Order: sequence, then C-alpha cells, then structure tokens
Amino acid sequence: MSTTLTIRIDEATKNRLENLSKSTARSRSFLASKAIQEYLEANEWQVSALRETLDRAERPEAHFIEHEKIINWLETWGTDDEVAPPK
Repeated sequence: MSTTLTIRIDEATKNRLENLSKSTARSRSFLASKAIQEYLEANEWQVSALRETLDRAERPEAHFIEHEKIINWLETWGTDDEVAPPK
C-alpha cells in the first residue's frame, strides 16, 4: 500500500528527475520513492548508532579515553617511538 506525499523541489532537480525518468522508463514517482528509501537506509543506521553510543556513555560503568590521548598515540604509529595504546 502506498500513500501520497507532496514535496517542493527546484526546477533543475525536477528536470533532472524527468530526464532520468525518460531514460530509465520509470516514473518520476518511482524514482523519487526509491531515492527516499535509499536515503533513509543510508542515514537511519547512523542515528541509531549515535543513540546507542550516547546511551552507553551515560552508564555508570562507561569508560572513555580522552581525544588528545588517542591522537597522541595515533601520531606515533609507524615511527620508531611508537607507544602502547592509552588505558
């Protein structure tokens, strides 16, 4: 089952969509729907991962290493003075 969604796009984007529609023999609606689905798939996992990380960070047992310590450690990689990772 589908539903209708009205959006506003600029003229150039509309023309590009129309051209792609003709080239692929797919409707503009189909292409727009696929684009939205792919955008959601590409971005939903990021929001979910951020929420999960923030939830873990707020737990009493959470352990994080300061950004500067990580940067200093990474800068030694591949050098004669490479150091162990920070604890």
